[in-house]
Amino acid sequence: MKIGIKDESEIKLMRESGRILGLILHELGKHIRPGMTGLDLDAMAEKMMKDYNVIPSFKGYKGFPNVTCINVNDQVVHGIPTDKPFEDGDKVTVDCGVIYQKFHSDSAITKIAGNADPDVLKLIHTAEKALKKAIETAKPGIRVRVISGVIQDIVEKNGYSVVQDLIGHGIGLKMHEDPQVPNYRDQDPGPILQVGMTIAIEPIFCMGSSEVKTLKDGWTIVTVDGSTAVQVEHTIAITPKGCEILTKRPNEP
Repeated sequence: MKIGIKDESEIKLMRESGRILGLILHELGKHIRPGMTGLDLDAMAEKMMKDYNVIPSFKGYKGFPNVTCINVNDQVVHGIPTDKPFEDGDKVTVDCGVIYQKFHSDSAITKIAGNADPDVLKLIHTAEKALKKAIETAKPGIRVRVISGVIQDIVEKNGYSVVQDLIGHGIGLKMHEDPQVPNYRDQDPGPILQVGMTIAIEPIFCMGSSEVKTLKDGWTIVTVDGSTAVQVEHTIAITPKGCEILTKRPNEP
């Protein structure tokens, strides 16, 4: 495993990549409501990417057809946007990545279209809490496994199931780099975090069983039992004092 350490000039480019992605996702989040479609959001995202002069990370990646992954209800990740309107109460995850001067950023938000079911709202709040605690834990000198354990403990304490096949990752000149960042305690403790590492942390878990399957489109992963799933994600950089959220969105604490 060779983990790239970014210098300050490279972190600066990743910071701008993340800033732009944060603005895009913030705007998309405002439009998640009943009647909108995944293709509507995807078109908005593609237009904003052109306006910001960034390249979509996802479109064309191993043949993926769109600039965003849109995952509704039991869809976990990699959902291809469709023209089906969101219904009141739908859980909608938007996962997106951009490239700015060769450097990738990757982030995901999960919202509810219209009125929220309390159980689904709790699922999303748990995901956001797990991501926040994981980011607070990330600093030089700790192993990746510590971050993984923080996520797993919060998820399982609330009665949910971690999808072990889907994990976070390093990021930089490529969308997926070393190290892997699982959402559970793997036998491998993982590398020790160092200043200049950049990683994408993304809790992914389900209300029911963690068993998942891929649909016939070859991309969309759903829960086998039909339970609602959630994903949230930020790209961060390890700094001397801890870490910096590169994909921070406007008004985010």
